[in-house]
Amino acid sequence: MTAAIDVGLKRIGLAINPYLDIVLPQKAIFRKNREQAAREVNDFLKEWKVTKLIVGIPKSGKSAEEMQIRIKHFVSLLDFDKDKIEFYEEYGSSVEAKELIKGEIKEKRDGRIDSLAAKIILERWLLNQKCSK
Repeated sequence: MTAAIDVGLKRIGLAINPYLDIVLPQKAIFRKNREQAAREVNDFLKEWKVTKLIVGIPKSGKSAEEMQIRIKHFVSLLDFDKDKIEFYEEYGSSVEAKELIKGEIKEKRDGRIDSLAAKIILERWLLNQKCSK
């Protein structure tokens, strides 16, 4: 199974691809510290028997370089085969996620936007895989 994570400073959005083109957002992980968040992501990866992990990463923007360093450090804490991790452009995924649920929720810090962003990243990656075949 393929999964995606959208690593943020406060929350980590999660999504899975259980079958064909179906991508489902999962409950986000709230970061208290890196170790706790890495433990919870590892539990998620084991629970869903994830074989490929797509990690959203900014390729451009004001703080892209700093976030790339932070995200790569976080991913290095995961107990997951590094050869099965792929970093994929996340540009605009959070903005798109906010637009999709505009007016539906008042509390934006509950993690739904983060996991919807992970879903968007994974959908884009899947589409790219399909197009490159």
